[in-house]
Amino acid sequence: MVVESYNPALRKDKDMPGEFLVIGNTWTIRMSTITVLLAMAFLSFINSCSKQKAAKPPMPKFSELSQEDRTRLAQQRAIATAAAKQRYGTSILKKTVADLPVLQGLIDDKVFSKTQTYELQSLGIAFGDVLASELPLRWVMVTDEYGTDPTLRFKGTTVQINALTMISKRIERDEKVNLSELLQITREQLTLLPESGNP
Repeated sequence: MVVESYNPALRKDKDMPGEFLVIGNTWTIRMSTITVLLAMAFLSFINSCSKQKAAKPPMPKFSELSQEDRTRLAQQRAIATAAAKQRYGTSILKKTVADLPVLQGLIDDKVFSKTQTYELQSLGIAFGDVLASELPLRWVMVTDEYGTDPTLRFKGTTVQINALTMISKRIERDEKVNLSELLQITREQLTLLPESGNP
């Protein structure tokens, strides 16, 4: 639609309300444009709200360790044990706090570089065994938005301690790792939780 400026002198039919029609058509165009813009804004708002609801991570699903999972953990424990034996002559890891000095030594001596994620996660498994011996935690598999991995579950709750990556992530970020402090912090955090595990 072409809207021209109104000149009453050029109008042949003086009774025709041309000015009103032009203004009316402009008004209609403006109202239609505003309505469309408001509708688009409303739909955008609804879409963003539904994305926020969809972005909420699902509840973690826990399952018992399969034989394959147990084998994987055993293989990773063997890596930590082999490193301890080669470095310090320690033939076994006892899965108790007695292992902390050996594990701490492997970290402090940088036996594994920060690019050796699997090996560092093996130290995480060995440290997880210490946590499980000291606290009401046990190894299970968890499936969440990140995938399926072994984790330490607090009693029957959804609270989990990701010992697998507890050491590797800190080393990869060039943070100092103190296993005794991590044990103490974990103990303190768990004692703050009620039996249900919900803060």
